[in-house]
Amino acid sequence: MSAASHRPPVNERTLLAVLVAVQFTHIMDFMIMMPLGSRLMRIFSLTPARFGLLVASYGIAAGVAGFLGGFVLDRFDRKPALLWLYAGFGLATLGCALAPNAHFLLLARVAAGACGGVAGSVVTAMVGDVFPPARRGRAMSMVMMAFPIASVLGVPTGLRLANHFGWHAPFVFLAIVSLVILAVAWRNLPILRPAHPAAHPWRQMRAILVHPVHQRGFMLSAALIFGGACVIPFLAPSMVANVGLREDQLELLYFVGGLCAACSTPLIGRLSDRHDKLHVLGWLSLGAAMSALIVTNLGHVPVPAAVVAVAFFMVMMSGRFSPGMALVANAIEPRYRGGFMSVNASIQQGAMGLANFTAGQMVATDTATGRLVGFPRTGVVAAGAFALTLFLAARLRAIAPHAARPGHVEPEPASAVP
Repeated sequence: MSAASHRPPVNERTLLAVLVAVQFTHIMDFMIMMPLGSRLMRIFSLTPARFGLLVASYGIAAGVAGFLGGFVLDRFDRKPALLWLYAGFGLATLGCALAPNAHFLLLARVAAGACGGVAGSVVTAMVGDVFPPARRGRAMSMVMMAFPIASVLGVPTGLRLANHFGWHAPFVFLAIVSLVILAVAWRNLPILRPAHPAAHPWRQMRAILVHPVHQRGFMLSAALIFGGACVIPFLAPSMVANVGLREDQLELLYFVGGLCAACSTPLIGRLSDRHDKLHVLGWLSLGAAMSALIVTNLGHVPVPAAVVAVAFFMVMMSGRFSPGMALVANAIEPRYRGGFMSVNASIQQGAMGLANFTAGQMVATDTATGRLVGFPRTGVVAAGAFALTLFLAARLRAIAPHAARPGHVEPEPASAVP
């Protein structure tokens, strides 16, 4: 008899709410650094290069910790692992708020990235553990809503807190919210025990890295991240420099775009559960390529036109992760899922860093006009990455055809006890 038959009922809505909240704070903590850049550079006398290191340190730490987590995550129950990691994330975020100098802030960012990044891996693994494949796309889409929610609520809230109370305020707010979420998680999350005992850490990592299904999943996940990460860092600056928006209009841009993405993502998740995930990803990749080419080539247009273009881009970008990550999660055996997702998060962080670096090499500021030149080339690279994503998804489906089909049955899921 499978472990699934012994699983007690889990309040899926509460579970999803907690997991989305964990992801929201993790993403919010990463995103809030960029709009605070001018303040932090002035207060701590940072050069652009040093501020770039401050931003990048979060992702670098998340990537390194994610790889190391792949050795051991499948040896622990999901609940205590998530609680300890999230507690560390909350303390590190509080450390950011209390940082007296740039060096302390850098150390706090490294700690926050390490804990938050691996906690995000555990969140994704828990979705795969609890939700059957027939409903995994919708569940994954709810977790992926954390990014648009952060755009709609998180970044504007953080900026307003910083404007009224200083740069420390967004981090204090996040630390307090994290404490509340930690208490709710401790009370409501189920304990998830792997169906199979994990192998020795080195053997487990070797199995994660050399398995053909895992390798194709890693490549697909990296491509999912790369395309959007070429465009997103320069999206806001281009709206000011190339399109002619005022800086105070950017809040409207992100609010509308994030709201549209938050509303569309659950619908896309349902489509992923009802149809072949490769087909859903294909249509969304086509839309994402079109939207990337549009936003990177915008000239002076009215504000409503810019809002529509950015909203289209955000809907397509966030929507791709529902079928893409559900396809990956369905292809991985439960006994490898925690370690795989941890290593996968590390690879995604690396892909994001590579994409940011690539875009940075293509984009420059025209000193005469102030325009960002080379930005359209990032749209072409992003469109190519979206096509590559579809090719890699087809390769993953070829070796694991069950992962793309709606309603397939997965053997031996992890057991859960209240």
